Amino acid sequence: MHDTGRVRGPLGRKSHIGAAMTALALVQAAPALAQEVAPTPEAAPTDQIVVTGTRVIRDGFQAPTPLVVLTQKDIQNTSPSNNIADFVNQLPQLAGSTKPGNSRLNISNGSAGINALNLRNLGEGRVLVLVDGRRSVGSTIFGWVDINTIPQALVDRVEVVTGGASSAYGSDAVTGVVNFVLNKKMEGLRITGDIGLTDKGDGFNYSGSITGGMSFADGRGHATFNAEIAHQDGIYEIDPNDRPWNHRGYLAFANPAYVAGNGLPQFITYRSQAGQTNQAPGGFITGSAGNANALRGLYFGQNGQVIPFNYGSFNSPALGGSAAVTRTVGGDWRVNDSGRRIGLSPKDDRWGAYGRLSYEISDEVEIFAEGSYNRQEVFFNAGPNLGSATLNTVGCTTTPVPITCNAFALQTLGAARLAGVNSVSITTTAADLPFRGINNKREVQRYVIGAEGEFEAFGKPARWDVFGQYGRSDLREQLRNIMHVARMAQATNAAFAPAGNTGGYAAGSIQCLINVDADATNNDPNCVPLNRLGIGVADPKAIDYVLGDPYRKQVMEQFVTGANLSMTPFATWAGDVSIAIGAEYREEKIRGSVPTEFQPIIGATSPNRWSVGNYLPFRGKYNVKEAYLETVVPLGFGLEFNGAVRATDYSTSGYVTTWKLGATWSPIDDIRFRVTRSRDIRAPNLNELYGSTANSDSVRNPRFTTALAATEPQNFPYSGQTVGNPDLRPEKADSWNIGGVFTPSFLPGFTASVDYFHIDLKGAIEAISAQETINRCVEGRQEFCDNITEDPTRAQPGPPRVPYLLIKTEPFNYVSKLVRGIDFDAAYRMPVGGESSITLRGNATRYIENISDTGIAGTVPVNTVGAAIFASASATPKWIFRGSVNYETPTFSGTVTGRGVSAGKYLANAIECTTGCPTSTSQFPTYDDNHVKGLFYIDLNLTQKVRVKSDSEAEFFFNVTNLFDAHPMLLPETGLAAQSTYSDLLGRTFRMGVRFKLN
Repeated sequence: MHDTGRVRGPLGRKSHIGAAMTALALVQAAPALAQEVAPTPEAAPTDQIVVTGTRVIRDGFQAPTPLVVLTQKDIQNTSPSNNIADFVNQLPQLAGSTKPGNSRLNISNGSAGINALNLRNLGEGRVLVLVDGRRSVGSTIFGWVDINTIPQALVDRVEVVTGGASSAYGSDAVTGVVNFVLNKKMEGLRITGDIGLTDKGDGFNYSGSITGGMSFADGRGHATFNAEIAHQDGIYEIDPNDRPWNHRGYLAFANPAYVAGNGLPQFITYRSQAGQTNQAPGGFITGSAGNANALRGLYFGQNGQVIPFNYGSFNSPALGGSAAVTRTVGGDWRVNDSGRRIGLSPKDDRWGAYGRLSYEISDEVEIFAEGSYNRQEVFFNAGPNLGSATLNTVGCTTTPVPITCNAFALQTLGAARLAGVNSVSITTTAADLPFRGINNKREVQRYVIGAEGEFEAFGKPARWDVFGQYGRSDLREQLRNIMHVARMAQATNAAFAPAGNTGGYAAGSIQCLINVDADATNNDPNCVPLNRLGIGVADPKAIDYVLGDPYRKQVMEQFVTGANLSMTPFATWAGDVSIAIGAEYREEKIRGSVPTEFQPIIGATSPNRWSVGNYLPFRGKYNVKEAYLETVVPLGFGLEFNGAVRATDYSTSGYVTTWKLGATWSPIDDIRFRVTRSRDIRAPNLNELYGSTANSDSVRNPRFTTALAATEPQNFPYSGQTVGNPDLRPEKADSWNIGGVFTPSFLPGFTASVDYFHIDLKGAIEAISAQETINRCVEGRQEFCDNITEDPTRAQPGPPRVPYLLIKTEPFNYVSKLVRGIDFDAAYRMPVGGESSITLRGNATRYIENISDTGIAGTVPVNTVGAAIFASASATPKWIFRGSVNYETPTFSGTVTGRGVSAGKYLANAIECTTGCPTSTSQFPTYDDNHVKGLFYIDLNLTQKVRVKSDSEAEFFFNVTNLFDAHPMLLPETGLAAQSTYSDLLGRTFRMGVRFKLN
């Protein structure tokens, strides 16, 4: 890992030998956090070494923007998996990234299964991902670049700019830039292969690649190619014996003793033997109309067995009243199985191919063309088909049984239990139904043609390049086994067919009510009645009838053309003044299609056909024209000024200017100070401008307390629709980076750096969430209540009555965000006899503030640093840290890595108290325990080189991730009881493989 900022000058063909000697010397001498970029031995010395962070190309220039460089050797010695994104995400500067392990519930937005980077936890859309300094087409409707699409085996180094860089690189570089630099001049053949497995025997994976390069035409031409394949088995259930951390019964729930003003916390936490009482694999009765709710607490087992729920030691006044109990301690706390029937990792299949051809038509000009194609398919378990239903039981005790009686209720519960009962309300985790699946497919193509070269201008070398690029992503976002709302209601509403029924069914047989009632116009001959009371009772034909596989196809296209020039036109008394200028034109397009049967019914009272995945097609496009100027001016006394300005004109949102002012000062060779002040932007993406999405979920009722349980439901089910806003403007961020680098001459091999960062983002684009909408409505804000309507046909009768809500949202430039923190980096490389060495590395980030202010009256901005979860989204740990010890000889390398995050709060806005608590509110709820433990993992990597022939060698490696099988960060959740963004969910995993090199 290298914290660096120096840019080497251009290297022409005449300097090949000298450059090769320089590169090898740097490799031998560079410490882990060197201030020079050290190319790996495989990097061809003919390659110009240009470091991300500046467009100016000048020998010895050290940019003021902090930069971390991950070399190929770093990646190979410590990468925890066969995907480079997993290694990059270990940097403390990255927080909250979307990964396959935490995107299981990204059900309707198409991002499940990708690896998208997130700097400073300000969002994946606010970091610019580049390949060889150029943009890449996104893999989601948000424009996020999937790191899976970058040829892994060809990555020579990864350069991470941890500061605003929009003036140099364009929109989206609000928090920085991650540039994947490929080895474009590789010679020889490289073959790699590896396999992996968890110590539980699941999660089997493998990958393989073949990479080659060769020169031709006396070294003027060069060809490079790469082909890769990777597979991972999915882990679709959590076995309690293998991963008991998810089955300990760690839950938080409403305190039955809480009354506003009595000084007790509203929520209490149990760390063991706590469970839900309102769901069961075969159905759970939460209430019944009539007969004083005598059936509440019955649940259904194998073949419909009726079992009274054992509430254990939980003592709630609601047990004998009219409200459903939702949590219990002891007793049958394990009955709810939703935490087991949940996925940890997806099945993932991907392969890709890359090729590049270049030719020097003269000593000063090289032309090139490159292309890549990647295909990925992922399949997730997104959790069980949770559901609820109200079964009509009027007249189930009479003979003959009237058509109003639910046949399965009478068959399972019996007439005696249903005497005087008008309806039965059930909730279920639906063990008879397959889990909801996410089955996303992506095809991503990228093609570039261009030319680059150098010439002499003003007596100094000048460097130029021009290019044209086309990118395309074909996305198929598909869900599997999703409940069709209307068909589920029709199949659930089963009745005994009366004689002479309109459908012609045998009298007394169980049929869908719509087919045997007096109305012949509502018949559906495909309807098969579904028994939801028990395990192993559902007819497979009924399951096929109520479930479907909605999908949406999207095509995104990106056209980019640009030109850049770097030169040194003149000098002052203090040295050369260098400038870089350039221009770029970019066009982004999206178009989509959704079969009519999968679309919501716009304008209908109940628009959503599906429980989730109500896809809507949309199309749109925009273009942007940009030009920039950057300069480096030496001022003497070790001081250099670096400034940049970029003019940007969007077809949708108009003109905007970004800029950067920076300086470095080295009073002595051992110390270098740096400071940067910048204005950066993020333009609205295609989804925010034109998107249209729908979803179904539930929101918490802010009014709910145990005392009001007879009249207020704890949650409201809802259907939501978010539409695009073409009037959005670019977000604007003002950033500071202030720090220094210490490389003491009295301690060769040691480097340390400290950098403070401050990002103040205004006009951030967000849509007000459904939960926030109802929170503000309950507080009396009419403008939020206007976005909420009710579908009376889908209300659940009480008590308490549960209305079905319709909530509409759209994005606006209304949020302000502030992120502050300090980065620490240090490394020490010491020789240990002969050619061996030991390298110590450590880097950490102390996050100080991460505040999001909606500006909504009555809301209080909350600092989410140090929280495990906030508003259903990952928050930022107070500390993220990583350290390693590496021992290396010419033939062996061993690395031990320690990584983790600090302990913190469960909710950032919660108040922890046991007595004397203030009144709990939706913004500041009170908890008796708001603490979560931190994480610390140890990884081990061993590598052994074996000489095969004089021109070839093999390298065998063995990697253990989470060596001591440490648990993830546990949370009091009802499903997956772990923080999935920073946690290792799989436990101890092994990976072994070989890298074969033929020169």
